[in-house]
Amino acid sequence: MPRLSTSSGTLPLVAGLTTATALCAVAVFTVVSSGCDDPGSYETNGEAVRLVGGCVSREDLPVSPDEVTTPAAPAPSWSVEGAKS
Repeated sequence: MPRLSTSSGTLPLVAGLTTATALCAVAVFTVVSSGCDDPGSYETNGEAVRLVGGCVSREDLPVSPDEVTTPAAPAPSWSVEGAKS
């Protein structure tokens, strides 16, 4: 019967905790150094929730798909036998 010791699982545990600590430190550093003085706030009007204020402007967001003019793909021309229409 193999002998169980307490040190058999400590290396993965220490490695996981060290990695989690490093990732948390990077996240905190990123938020602190973002340079945004006005984080904004969320307001509800009816059923919609919108962000008021903040450091993101409309120009920072990508173009919506409605504004992009790309040709539409043709509809598939296959059919399933035995399917009811």
